[in-house]
This record gives sequence, structure tokens and C-alpha cells, in this order.
Amino acid sequence: MSTLEIIAVIVNVLGVWLTAQRIRWCWPVSVVAVLLYAWIFYDAKLYSDTLLQGVFAVLQGYGWWRWSRGGVDQGKVHVARLPRREGWLGLIFGVLGAVLLGSLMVTFTDAAVPWLDSLLTAFSLVASIWAARKYVVSWWLWIVLDTVYVGMYLFKDLQLTAALYAGFVVLAFYGLRAWKSDLVRQESLNKQVSFEQTSAVPRVTP
Repeated sequence: MSTLEIIAVIVNVLGVWLTAQRIRWCWPVSVVAVLLYAWIFYDAKLYSDTLLQGVFAVLQGYGWWRWSRGGVDQGKVHVARLPRREGWLGLIFGVLGAVLLGSLMVTFTDAAVPWLDSLLTAFSLVASIWAARKYVVSWWLWIVLDTVYVGMYLFKDLQLTAALYAGFVVLAFYGLRAWKSDLVRQESLNKQVSFEQTSAVPRVTP
């Protein structure tokens, strides 16, 4: 356990909490977090995770842009359901990305757990993109991924990081509940508006 790891844990927790609160400042905070963890993972020979942090740093900009475009109420973004087609494309991308990255890690590096690390990396990208697009289901994917991450980091003797990801699982359930509540409220409001608009249309009597 290092001072760097402690700082990274604190910044990460703040970023995930802001995400659960639907506050767009989660994205710049997360940039700091991923850069800190890029160094930590490289030192632990988790090279896929190291690369993931670099991609995450770029995705934070995408997330900031998406969350800055409309659908904001009192500083908090509104969320949405994942379209079925986009869901299948995300899963296919995750599998293909895991196979490709895993093959590269096995062939060209001394990665500690190349296949598992690659699988988690690929699907973390999918989850991050879904979160940037404000899809509620992104939290379900994070719950699964973070649970597996806990085991991998314990294996690599990164106890504090493992504890962080265990905390992420708890925060993910909190985020899921918060986002689902907002979605239900949005859909209820939209139905009410639609009903009122329909009722307001004058009827023509023959």
C-alpha cells in the first residue's frame, strides 16, 4: 500500500459518487483518478489495465461532452434506457476486444493475468461508454466487473485497490437505484405531458 494508491482511491471514490449523483464534474475528477491508476497498474504488470486508464482519460472528455448536452435539471443529467441494438453491439465489441487484447498481451508482454485483465478492460470500456451515454444498465455491468476486479487485485496484492473496488460495487448499487428512480420519474412525467397534450386536442363533432 503506497501513498499514491491512497490518493488514487480517494479521488476514485469522489468520481464515482459524483457519477451516481448525475453531476457532470465526475468526468474531470475521473481524469485525475485514471492517470494515477495508470502508474499503479503499470508497476503491478497489469498492462491491459494500464492501457485502459489511457483510453479512460480520453473517454472522460467524451463523457463531459455528452453530459453537457441538454437533459439537465438543477445541475443533474437525465438518464435513459439502453436501446437493444446498441446493447448487442456493445457486448459484441466487448468480446472481440477481449480476444484481441488478450492475444496481444500473451504474445508480446509478461502480463500477470492477460486474459482476465483483457476481458475486464474491454468490458470496462463498454460500461464507460454506456455511462457517458447515460444508460442506466451501465451500473449493472459495473457491478459485475467491479466484483471480478476485487478478486484480481487481491491476487496481485493490491489490497487497498481491492477494497476500493468493493466499495465501487456498493456505490454502483447506489448509482443504479438513483438512476432508475430518475428514469421512472422522467417516464412518468413524459406520460403525463403526453396525456395532457392529447386531452388538449379539440375534438371535431360530426
